[in-house]
Amino acid sequence: MNFGAGVPTVEVTDLKDDDFLLDVREDDEWQAGHAEGALHIPISEFVARYGELTEAAPQDGRVHVICRSGGRSAQVTMYLVQRGIDAVNVDGGMQVWAATGRPVVTDAGEPGHVL
Repeated sequence: MNFGAGVPTVEVTDLKDDDFLLDVREDDEWQAGHAEGALHIPISEFVARYGELTEAAPQDGRVHVICRSGGRSAQVTMYLVQRGIDAVNVDGGMQVWAATGRPVVTDAGEPGHVL
C-alpha cells in the first residue's frame, strides 16, 4: 500500500527485537495474535487513550506503528508525527510480520495468528 510521501515507513525486516511497537488493531485481532511486547491501543480508542502511549513510549525513541496491513497504522503514524512524535508506519503490518517468520503470540504466550 502506498500512502504517499508524507507517511514515514519502515520495513518489518528492518525492525530490531527491542524496537517499541504500537499495535492499533482492534481487540479481536489482538487476541488472535500479536507481536510479543507490543503496546495495544486500538485505533477506535486511540485519541482517548493517547496518554498510555506517551507514558509507555521511550522518551527519545521511535514509535513503530502496526496494524493488519498498514492502513490504520498509517493514519495513527500521521497523527503522531503531527504531534512531534518520532513515529513510523510498519509497511505491510502484521500480515508481513507473520509472513517473514516473526513470532505471533496470544496473551497466554501461545502461538497465535493474524486475523
